[in-house]
Amino acid sequence: MDIFLNPNTAYLILLAGIFLAILAIATPGTGLLELSAVFCFVFAGYAIYNLTIHWWALGIVLLSFVPFVFAVRGKGRELYLGLSILMLIVGSLFLFASEDSLISVNPVIAIGASTLMSGALWLILRKSLEAISRQPAHSLDALVGQIGDARSMVSNEGNVYVAGELWSARSETEIPAGSQVRVIRREAFTLVVEKI
Repeated sequence: MDIFLNPNTAYLILLAGIFLAILAIATPGTGLLELSAVFCFVFAGYAIYNLTIHWWALGIVLLSFVPFVFAVRGKGRELYLGLSILMLIVGSLFLFASEDSLISVNPVIAIGASTLMSGALWLILRKSLEAISRQPAHSLDALVGQIGDARSMVSNEGNVYVAGELWSARSETEIPAGSQVRVIRREAFTLVVEKI
């Protein structure tokens, strides 16, 4: 277990845990990311328990989840996401204390790993947040007002072709097959239409 007490190894494991945890939050799924993050945090926790740390840096790492929550919830997503990633990098970089300097992690490892993690988080999370906030490409409410063709006689039931798809339809008056129709409202997956 002494390998986990090396500040460079502990730093990389902590970054991996943070990366996996954020991905698990942004893209929930099989539980593999969550389980991997837990293992990383257990090993990083072991190192934090046994090594000297800067408590203020740990506070910055923990506080970085606040702007992340704002990034997931609302406006200014990119600003909050950038702030969250910056706080994660700064907090984890200064986390492990050294007797002769402020940073005990090798600067090359710190810069390389931080750059890779922040770039990957920025790309993945930005796309995930865009997907979460995107409206469905095909909104059923957008069918109201559309014009189509009656494919069968429409009265209490029938079929109409609207917006490139065949729909179940009904009408207050009888509409012969082949007539042009306009959608006046939608009732679940049945369109209520009128003859043009």
